Amino acid sequence: MRTPIILSILILTCLAAAGCTDSTTPAASTYTVDQRGILTLECAPVTTREEVLFSNDTYTKSRIVLHTENGDVVTYLAAPEKPRAVVVYAPGAGERLAGHEERMVRFTSAGYAFLFVDSRGNGGETAGVLFGQQMIQKDYTTFEKGGMPQYYLSICDLVSARKMLTGKYNVPVYAMGSSNGGRYAAVAAGVDPDFAGYAGISTSDWGLRDSVVEQGYTGDPVRFATSVEPGTYIGRISPRPVWIFHATADPIIPFENGVRLFELAKEPKYFIEFDGDHGINTDVDEKIIWQWAQIYAPRD
Repeated sequence: MRTPIILSILILTCLAAAGCTDSTTPAASTYTVDQRGILTLECAPVTTREEVLFSNDTYTKSRIVLHTENGDVVTYLAAPEKPRAVVVYAPGAGERLAGHEERMVRFTSAGYAFLFVDSRGNGGETAGVLFGQQMIQKDYTTFEKGGMPQYYLSICDLVSARKMLTGKYNVPVYAMGSSNGGRYAAVAAGVDPDFAGYAGISTSDWGLRDSVVEQGYTGDPVRFATSVEPGTYIGRISPRPVWIFHATADPIIPFENGVRLFELAKEPKYFIEFDGDHGINTDVDEKIIWQWAQIYAPRD
């Protein structure tokens, strides 16, 4: 078949550019992708297992495992006793929990809970294949056969995390991600209207759809490629807020690519430059916390 070979070539091009029991077996997650390439997900219920790792007067840190129908997904939660809001954070390629320990303290000290999702295939504790040629080739083959691609499962993981946290705290839950994780988080916020909003750091479209279209392909290859692009969904997040953070000196995802993604969003939206190069850092943390203080600061 010609399509997988073409996708392989195109993917190389675009990558260069850029406390419950688990006694029940969840039903399978399902999806549809319409002719415009818009993904609709029905994510199967998950069960969870939470282990408290640390607790003091500021926050409690827990390891929470989501038991899904396609394997366990590991997450780490840092939360004050009564958070004002919660972040579901999707990391960039190769990001580890160790790089976010201080961030967790920073957010919890400001009154927000922070959930780090160890994404499928990101090299941590959760099994899977890292986004790239091998994953997309496999996902497209699965898509052609009507199966559930890993990419869609990863979106369900973020949605399931949101549902868990909504039930736990009954406060707004935001989708946030850096670099590749920002792409996943944008899709999740667009697919799940119960996310309170979206914050993307050093992120953009993958470029897969444009590559497929430029080669003259139509039908399923374009439909699938469109379904994984953040730009397909970011306009659907409105009227919930969108924040895009990008550094002008970003050497991995060009600044102008972040601007293009921002332009696809609808109001209310905010584009914020930050000091640094690529990925979430202390300056981004402070800017996000300041933005949210305008929403959640106590009123007299």
